[in-house]
Amino acid sequence: MIDAIDHEILRLLQIDGRMSATALAAEVGLTVAPCHRRIKELERKGVLTGYRAVVDPAAVGLSFQALVFVTLRDRAQMLTFEKAVGLHEQIVKADRLFGDPDFLLKVIAADLLGYQQFYDEVLVGLPGVEKLTSTIVMKTVKEEAGLPL
Repeated sequence: MIDAIDHEILRLLQIDGRMSATALAAEVGLTVAPCHRRIKELERKGVLTGYRAVVDPAAVGLSFQALVFVTLRDRAQMLTFEKAVGLHEQIVKADRLFGDPDFLLKVIAADLLGYQQFYDEVLVGLPGVEKLTSTIVMKTVKEEAGLPL
């Protein structure tokens, strides 16, 4: 069970995943040892699933984003499709949807030509694909944020 202190630890780590256990303990009103134990327990339970750096795509030459709606021919290929999607780093997010289409993929590339190559060489060849519909991201207004804790 997650109590109010765990909740606050999670909220603070979403804001700054590099926050030290000492600083975190001070923020939530604990000493370092119990705070560290709580963090380890949240990790062990799978509540905290990882830590990562947030990188500006344009700063590393990946300023092109497309959203790709995928409809599969039949549901028999669902798991094979999901596994194949996981193999491609340019697919940075994949959501399985209710209804039609079946999936929404977020694909990142250096430019339109890079996306077109990825589309032609990878996306059309994913298992079970019947239809792909792409839309280009004009501007990211809000990045994916942490959970509203």
